[in-house]
Amino acid sequence: MVSSSVSAPPVPGARLWTRDFGLFFTARVVSMLGDTMMPVAMAVAMISLGYGVSGIGYALGAWMGAFALFVVFGGVFADRFHPLPQMIGADAVRCVAQGSFALYLWLGHPTLWFVIGGSVLGGMATAMFQPGTNSLVPQVSADPTQANGVLRVSEGMSTMAGPALAGVLVAATSTAWVFLIDATTFAVSALCLLALRLPRFVPDRSESTLANLREGWQEFRSRSWLWAVILIWWVLGVFVWGPLTPLGAASVIAEHGKAAFGYAEAAFGAGCVLGGLVAIRLRPVRPLLGGGFAMCLFPMMPLAAALVPALPLLMLGYAVSGVGWAFWGVQWSTTVQTQIPRDRLNRVTAYEIGGSILAIPFGQVLSGPASALFGVRPLLLAGAAIGLGCALALILVRPVRTLVRRDTGATPSAGPGGGS
Repeated sequence: MVSSSVSAPPVPGARLWTRDFGLFFTARVVSMLGDTMMPVAMAVAMISLGYGVSGIGYALGAWMGAFALFVVFGGVFADRFHPLPQMIGADAVRCVAQGSFALYLWLGHPTLWFVIGGSVLGGMATAMFQPGTNSLVPQVSADPTQANGVLRVSEGMSTMAGPALAGVLVAATSTAWVFLIDATTFAVSALCLLALRLPRFVPDRSESTLANLREGWQEFRSRSWLWAVILIWWVLGVFVWGPLTPLGAASVIAEHGKAAFGYAEAAFGAGCVLGGLVAIRLRPVRPLLGGGFAMCLFPMMPLAAALVPALPLLMLGYAVSGVGWAFWGVQWSTTVQTQIPRDRLNRVTAYEIGGSILAIPFGQVLSGPASALFGVRPLLLAGAAIGLGCALALILVRPVRTLVRRDTGATPSAGPGGGS
């Protein structure tokens, strides 16, 4: 059985770019490149097919809802069996799903139900994939903070390149090519993961799946900093992050055209690169407090999408938002990986991901009816204000702001739920 101790501090002078980390890095970057093309491609596809903002919300909401509902089981299965074959299988399913959608776009006019069904299948597969990504980081790297920073930078570069490439492709060819490329990225990711050589994994199957679920829930609820952040993320998901892509796409495309939305999303990726680089060098003793201050930059994205200034200013707003988002992401990922016992990390990660994601489909599905009632730009302005409120909540909530990072050798917060 994997040791129940919390992830060890980084080994001084340990080499980051090992064979396994290189393969894991490649799998994540290639897969992320395809994923970051999807919001642009899906938004343009739904508008081109005549489904409008509501169609975008339904498609994205179906994916996110399936992901949020099944990710807890993905975490339990990863702990009971092994995360790696589960992740490879999920990549195979997603490859087939995206390839099928690309083929349908070439051959005809996909129905809304076909799109929603494919989104549900993709969300379920990702739910089986995602919990393992967190637990594999400490296994392929001796320094989780550095590894998460590098991964966040690479994700930012993918977020920068993916939407820009998608914008060019949908303007010059068709959205079908974007979905075909995404299918290919999942195939490459599966091959890289298949080549990993990880330490021997002896899963604990002494308890039932239900008991594993209960244990994971107990680990989750015993840490007040963890569930406090998830509650804040619920507000952010419903009112900001969920509606942001459908509403932002409608606003930007109406003002500047299809490609401009891809360029704006690419600018967000550029900001993520910068935020990840800063996070590698700047390691606050109270990581979630530092991340909360950085998240004060995030509302610049909905604000820019609402005001729709000239394209350079629009891209600047998205880029500044990306800096804050990436810096927070590194602090959060490292905190979860170093505060949670490794043999329960998949399950806790599943509750953490599911809890933070579950609210987003509501915002996505409601974005269409809400925009018809209130208008696109007023909703984006409200989202910017609520996003700033969520960032301030991260700073003000005591268990969140007082949590001390583990890999500095300091003692973790001893407040309610602040220990291990």
